[in-house]
Amino acid sequence: MPISFLQYYQFIYFKKILSQALFGVFRHIIKNDLIGGGCVSGLGTIIITVVTLVNGLLLLAYYLNNNAFPQPLSEEEESMYLKKVREGDINARNILIEHNLRLVAHIGKKFEGAGDDKDDIISIGTIGLIKAINTFDAEKGTKLATYAARCIENEILMHLRTTKKNKGEVFLYDPIGVDKEGNAITLIDVLGTHPDVVPDVVQTNVEFQQMLSKIKYLSKRERKVVEMRFGLVNGLRKTQREIAKLLGISRSYVSRIEKRALEKLMKDNN
Repeated sequence: MPISFLQYYQFIYFKKILSQALFGVFRHIIKNDLIGGGCVSGLGTIIITVVTLVNGLLLLAYYLNNNAFPQPLSEEEESMYLKKVREGDINARNILIEHNLRLVAHIGKKFEGAGDDKDDIISIGTIGLIKAINTFDAEKGTKLATYAARCIENEILMHLRTTKKNKGEVFLYDPIGVDKEGNAITLIDVLGTHPDVVPDVVQTNVEFQQMLSKIKYLSKRERKVVEMRFGLVNGLRKTQREIAKLLGISRSYVSRIEKRALEKLMKDNN
């Protein structure tokens, strides 16, 4: 049966997406030394992971191109497929991946301005989704979507950190630590989310250090907050909640002090 021009165009589109995505995946594996390092062990595991990823990326490319994703599974269906995954059912794992691809696309949009190719972000996010489904433990009381979102985001953040460090740049999405729940803390958490406050690229490493050298211009409390947040004194970074507890103020107040202090530092650095 001959294929239509539209079907042929879609095939070429999928091929382009897949080749770019797989290149990003293997680059990610090599850069982060995942082979034999515990995250991915053995050629068989690598092949299974790549095959699963290929299936996921083809589906994702199709859904993105047609602007339609499968509906999320019900709690009963999700529980059933998770049980089958624990029993080694690869088809069940593929179903869980397919019905959570919407999450990869949604989270990937948050990083569209981070300087990386969109296809690379999607492919790395899909790796995070696969890892989430492989390691999810329902007995810990966390929902799969919540756990998967964290894995997807952390995988992308790790990728961005690696690529941006090679360029000697500090970006808003660079992880600078973790909170008590194990969530990555990024520069965007520190600087706020308003695009008119700071540019996407903060500074090069040298300029960033120069900015911090202006800390003497801050008030005593502003300086204290910045020192604890970035670990400038003892190398130990603290969360806003920890700083709030130490200073006897609210976390939101710490956030305002911190944002105001960093705005001063950036202004004085120009």
